[in-house]
Amino acid sequence: METFDHEKLDVYRLSVEFIAWAGELIDSAPRRLAALTHLDSASQSIVNNIAEGNGKRSRRDRVRFLEIARGSALECAACLDGLVARRRLEPTRASHGKTVLVRIVQMLSKLIDTLAR
Repeated sequence: METFDHEKLDVYRLSVEFIAWAGELIDSAPRRLAALTHLDSASQSIVNNIAEGNGKRSRRDRVRFLEIARGSALECAACLDGLVARRRLEPTRASHGKTVLVRIVQMLSKLIDTLAR
């Protein structure tokens, strides 16, 4: 099966794994909260912007979309913090998601730094 270039990126694959993790969290919630809705949207935004940015020809455009993806990862972390603060998510469960998000942010930051040179 043919793959797109963005599918070869480790950060893209890890971001897809995060969407799956977040989806399980969202689907298991007894009711929808704004933080869950935003987590759903922001987690999808990470992969969308990695894919779109990787398809851009200019480095400047690539960097811009990767920066948006990084911002979406940070939004996801904030959503997890909000859910913990509202006692809708156990801190240990949030910790796993935030560990993955830290790795995503690190990978995106390194990719951005490499492209910005």
